Amino acid sequence: MSETKSTDAHAQAPGALHPLRWPALGLLGLAQLMLILDVTVVAIALPHMEAELDLSRAALTWVVSGYALTFGSLMLLGGRAADLFGAKRVALAGLTVFTVASLAAGFATGAALLLTARVAQGVGAAMLSPAALSVVVRLFDGDERNRALGIWSALGGGGAALGVLLGGVITAGPGWTWVFFVNVPVGLIVLVALARILPDLPRVATGSLDVPGAALVAAAVGSLIYALIRAGDHGWLNGISLVLLAVSVVLYLAFAAWQRRATAPLMDLGLLGRRPVVAGTFVIAVTTALMVAVFFLGSFYLQNQENHGALATGLLFLPVALLTMVSATAAGRVIGRLGARTLAAVALVIAAAGFLAPVFWSGTVAMVAGVSVASAGLGALFVVASATALSSVAPHEAGVTSGIVSTFHEFGAAAGAAAVSSAAAASIAGAGPASGFDDAFLAATGVAAASAVLAMWLIPPKGE
Repeated sequence: MSETKSTDAHAQAPGALHPLRWPALGLLGLAQLMLILDVTVVAIALPHMEAELDLSRAALTWVVSGYALTFGSLMLLGGRAADLFGAKRVALAGLTVFTVASLAAGFATGAALLLTARVAQGVGAAMLSPAALSVVVRLFDGDERNRALGIWSALGGGGAALGVLLGGVITAGPGWTWVFFVNVPVGLIVLVALARILPDLPRVATGSLDVPGAALVAAAVGSLIYALIRAGDHGWLNGISLVLLAVSVVLYLAFAAWQRRATAPLMDLGLLGRRPVVAGTFVIAVTTALMVAVFFLGSFYLQNQENHGALATGLLFLPVALLTMVSATAAGRVIGRLGARTLAAVALVIAAAGFLAPVFWSGTVAMVAGVSVASAGLGALFVVASATALSSVAPHEAGVTSGIVSTFHEFGAAAGAAAVSSAAAASIAGAGPASGFDDAFLAATGVAAASAVLAMWLIPPKGE
C-alpha cells in the first residue's frame, strides 16, 4: 500500500522528487557495477577457464569480446526501448536476462554454452545500462543530479579496477565459475528491490521500434568495435581490420540515410549535432580509453615485469579503484560550482601527470602510485561526460542519449585496448623489455594532454 501511495504521489506532483530516489540510485548503481565488473573479473579467470574447459585461443578471445561486442552494439537500441516501453520495465527485463545468462555461464561445460551465455549477458547489459542511466537522470534534478551522476560514475569508473581484485580473489578461492554465479544472488536481490521501489516512470516516446535502424546501427557498432579489437591483436593495417572499418562506415551512412526516411526513427540525428552531447561523448570515449590503458598496462606490468601473482595484482589495484570512486563522488559535488569545462581540464592534467610517473621511475610503488593518480583524474571525467551529454536533453530523449553515451564508452574501451596492445605488444607478452610500457604511458600522457586542450574548446562554458 505504501508503495502505491508513494508512486501515486510522485505521479500527481510532477515537480516533486521521488522519496526513494537515493535507495533506487544505490540499487541501480549496484546493477551497473555488475555489468562493468563482468569485463575485467572474467579476464583474470581466463587461464583457469582454458584449462578446465579446454578452450581454444579464439574461444578465449570471444569470452571477453562476445560480451563487449553485444553490449556495445545494442545499447542504442536499449536506450530507445527505454523511451518507448518505459525505463523501469526495460531495466528490470535487462537485469533478468543478465542474471539468467550468468547462471548459464557458471554451469557451462564447453565453449558453445559459455559463449552463448556471454552473448546473452551482453544483451541483458545493453538493455539495463542505458535504461538505468535514464532512470537516474529522470529521478534527480539540479545539483542532486550532479551528485547522483557522481555516485553512478564512481561505481562505473571503479568497476574495472575492482574487477581485477575480485577476479583474483574469486579465481584463487571458490573457482572461476563463481565469477558468474556471484551475479545470481546479487541480481535477484536487486531485481526484487527495484521492482518494489522504482516508480512507474511514464513512457516518454511514442511509435514503434525501428527494427531496420536498430539492425543497421548494431551491425555498424559491432563492425567498428570488432575492427578495433582485431587491430590490437593483428595491427592497425591488418587487411580484415581495415575492411571491417570500411564496412562500419558504410553501415553508419546507411543508418543515417534510413533515419531521415523512417516514420519512427531510432534516434533524432540532431542529437549528434548538439555541442553538449558531442562534448560528453568525446570525454567518455577518451576517459574509457585511458582507463583501459591503466588496467592493461598496470596489470601486465605488475605480473610480467614485477612477477606478482593474480591475487597480489588485484590487491595492488585497490587504491586505483578507491581513488576512482572518491574522485568521481567529489566531482559530482563540485561540478556545479566549477563548471564541466574547468573540471575536465584539471582532471585530464592530473591524469597526464599520473601516466608520466611510471616513465620516470620503475618498480611496483611507482606504477601503483602513477596509475592511482591517473585514475583520480579519470574518475572525475566520468562525471563530466555524463553531466555534459545529458544536460541539454528532454525527458523523451534521455534513454537514447544514455545509449549514445554508453556506446561511446564501449568505443573508448575497444580503442584503448587496441592502442595499448599495439604500443606495448612485446612488453605485454613478456617477450620484450619494459620500454614498451614506457612508450604506451607516454602515448597516454600525450592523449590526456591533447584532450585537455580539446575539452576546453569543446565543452560549453558554465551557464551556457
